[in-house]
Amino acid sequence: MAKNTDQHLKEIPIFSELTKKELKTVSRLMTEITAKEGKYLTREGDLGREFMVISEGTAVVRRNGRKIATLGPGDFLGELAVLSGAPRTADVIASSDMVLETLNRREFMSLLDESASIAKKVLIGAVKRLHELDSSKTS
Repeated sequence: MAKNTDQHLKEIPIFSELTKKELKTVSRLMTEITAKEGKYLTREGDLGREFMVISEGTAVVRRNGRKIATLGPGDFLGELAVLSGAPRTADVIASSDMVLETLNRREFMSLLDESASIAKKVLIGAVKRLHELDSSKTS
């Protein structure tokens, strides 16, 4: 990530409650990747192996072939599949060239194992996300 990685992570809802020290731990584990426009970041029904944070670019989210959202810098994806081991809930396709920060399942789980405080905060963030997803289905 860029110079101000810790502050960038703090702006991401799932990490917003972490302390500076916890944010440094997370940023050390993250790996920057790039994706060209048109690349599938996730495929609906596939096993989730990584959590991703968008640093640059945009992506389209499709469920059952229907566009349900557009994601951009600061948005994240994959936390629910990585936490639960459940299949991906949607296709996410790069709609521009992108830069993403990723944590694979092993790194994500080791982060949670390493710190009960981080685990609690990340799980609360994930539950809030699930609630938002559930609310959007019923509205």
